Formats: sequence, structure tokens, C-alpha cells
Amino acid sequence: MAGHSKWANIKHRKGAQDAKRGKIFTKLIREITISARTGGAEAGSNPRLRAAMAAARAQNMPKDTIEKAIKRGIGDNDGVIYQEVRYEGYGPGGVAVIVDTLTDNINRTVADVRSLFSKLGGNLGTSGCVAYLFDQKGQIILDQGSEDTLMEIALEAGAEDLIVDGDSFEVITPPDAFEAVLQALAKAGFDKPVSAEVTMRPQTSVTLEEKHAESMLKLMDALEDHDDVQKVHANFDIPDAVMERLGNG
Repeated sequence: MAGHSKWANIKHRKGAQDAKRGKIFTKLIREITISARTGGAEAGSNPRLRAAMAAARAQNMPKDTIEKAIKRGIGDNDGVIYQEVRYEGYGPGGVAVIVDTLTDNINRTVADVRSLFSKLGGNLGTSGCVAYLFDQKGQIILDQGSEDTLMEIALEAGAEDLIVDGDSFEVITPPDAFEAVLQALAKAGFDKPVSAEVTMRPQTSVTLEEKHAESMLKLMDALEDHDDVQKVHANFDIPDAVMERLGNG
């Protein structure tokens, strides 16, 4: 398991999801708002909005909060105009990194992102320098169930694959089947995923040793903590033995 899926499991084990729930909600609300503003408030005809709502529900966001975000998207934008900007670069150990942002000040955001890369052992690259190493996929990570049961449910609903990593399960879907698979799993009782989103999944991974692994985790944390950053995708893999040493340190 590599990249964002590995990172999602690391955060889950550390309890970071709960600790940063307020910031997670802020980013999800912004994505729902922009999705509604650009594609309309009807989820049935707006795939991006459906995916954003599914990701929000996976984080237990209240229904009224989701509805308010949609209404804000189709109403007054309070004079703030957000632009979607993607940055690409390299992290410690040559890891490919994609940073998706929503910003009202591109100059501020690019300066901040470049600074974080530089301070934490990476460098910001040019547009397209690493995007070809990723595919857009739906990704649902669970820490409950059995391989046979999840495989049957997920494949029948349109998933492409199920990957087992210890006691964690990663369901991979085409982007247009993400919602159907998520709903099928929820209907079968698997309604509390570790994470659920349409993401950029790496085609290959870079295995990191302890020094680069520690720096890479710090870079991921710093980027995701930035208010303008919506998602960070990376193709790193950290062996369990290295993670255990870092955790004990």
C-alpha cells in the first residue's frame, strides 16, 4: 500500500483524524461549496459534488452542514473568489508529490507551498512533472470486515480491486463507481471507513528508509495543515519496521 492510502492509515493509527477534525471539515466544506458553485446544487448531475458529499459523510459531517455548504455555493460568495491550483514537486527520497489547493491568493499559496517543500527536504517542480505517475481513482479504506466479504460486495458494486494490508482493506474504484461502491459497503454494514475519497493514486511507489521517511511524513503533515491545501497525493511507501521505529522514537 502506497502514497495517500499509507498516509491515511498512518493518520488513523496516530489519531490525527480526530485531532484535526475541525480543519478536515473546513476543507471538505470548501470543496462542497466550490463543487456546487461550478457544477450546480443537484448531486445527481454533478459528479464532483457527489464525491465531495460522500467524503464528507465518511467523516461523519452533519447533514445540515453539508446542505449549508451547498447553499453557500449557489448563493453569495461573500466577495471571495477561489481558484483551483495544482502544484507538483518532489519530496525527500525522490517521492512524487501533487498538492491540490483552493486559494484566493495564488502568490501567497505558491510561496507557502514552495517554502514547505524547501524546508522539509523537497523541491517544487513544474506543472506536469509528476502527474503522469498517478491515476484518478476512488479509494475507500476500511479497518473492519473480512477479505472475502468485502471483495464480493465491492466487486459486485463496480470496484476494480481490493488490497489487504495487515488489518486494513483498501477498495479501489473507477471515479464514476466510487459512490455506488461506498453505498453498497454502507448498506452491508461497513459504514465507517477510515477514509473515502476520489484521489490521485500512484502507479508505482518509492520505498523510504528511516531518514527520508521521517522527513516525508513531516512534509505531508505540514502541507495538509495549510489552510489553502485541499489534498496531497504522494507515491511513497514506508515499511512497517521503519514506521515502528519512528513511532517508538
